[in-house]
This record gives sequence, C-alpha cells and structure tokens, in this order.
Amino acid sequence: MVRRPQAVVIGDSDAAPALLRLAEATGALLARLGVTVVTGGRTGVMEAVSRGAIGAGGLTVGILPSAQVDDANSWCNVVIPTGLGHARNAVTALAGDFVVVIGGGAGTLSEIAFAWMHARPILALAGTGGWAACATTHPPDQRKSSTITACADLGALEAAIRDILERGST
Repeated sequence: MVRRPQAVVIGDSDAAPALLRLAEATGALLARLGVTVVTGGRTGVMEAVSRGAIGAGGLTVGILPSAQVDDANSWCNVVIPTGLGHARNAVTALAGDFVVVIGGGAGTLSEIAFAWMHARPILALAGTGGWAACATTHPPDQRKSSTITACADLGALEAAIRDILERGST
C-alpha cells in the first residue's frame, strides 16, 4: 500500500464562523483529493477542517498538546497525545507533506516557522487574517528553505495542492 499524502492544517483555535466554514470546506477539499488531514486535534479551525474531511469520507489525525486521548475533538480518526504542550507544534508541522494556513495566532506562527525550517510547502489562505495574511509578505527568515504561496480562494488552494501532488512532493 502506498502512503497517502498528508496535509497539516493550522489556524485559530477560537475562529470566527466565516473562518470555520472555510476550514470545513478546506477539509472536504483535502479529503476529495485523497489527502489525510493532520491538525492539532483541538477546537476552532482544527475541529472544523476535521469535520469537513470526515464529511467527505477522509481520514483525520489529531496531534494533541496534552497526554489525554479524550482531549481531541470528536472528528479525529487517529489521536496522538503528546504531553508536550506547545512543543507539540514542531511535531504537528512536520507531520504533513505540506501545510495549509487559515488565519492564526502565535501557535500558528510557531508551526509556520517549523514548516519553513524543514522545507514543507506552505499554502496560506488569503483574506483569513492572522499569520495566513502575514506569512506571504513576511517569511520567517532569509533561508528560502520553503515556499509560501498565497491562495486567494478554495479554487486557488486546490490548484496549489494539485501542483504539489503532481510534483511528487509527498
């Protein structure tokens, strides 16, 4: 059996309803493309993207900051309790072949930095605020170890994902 591609989706744990709808649609899109959805396993964007993926028949993985399996949102098929607190962001960022950013605060920024340092392509949904809005114009540093692509909408996100999948980055 061939490993399925994996996307880490990061963003606000306390997101506005419009961002949650976009995250859910993102999860459904990833599932339709055969991509496993990996998140931090908690609330907000993480829960919404997982719900969307499950609704479209996808597979979801939640990498938790706590040591308790029951702390995951109910849409995680696979739960990985780390007991690492915020340090779990390094594990989460590296668990995907690429990263999708929807909004986001300080935790999201740390995941972007880890993805950047470890050459994971980063796709930022424009118009979602937070670090998704900042990352494309303010990359973490001068390394150029990765790419950060602004995606204007779900159509642009799908095209960017298909490009990554076709190039065999997974």
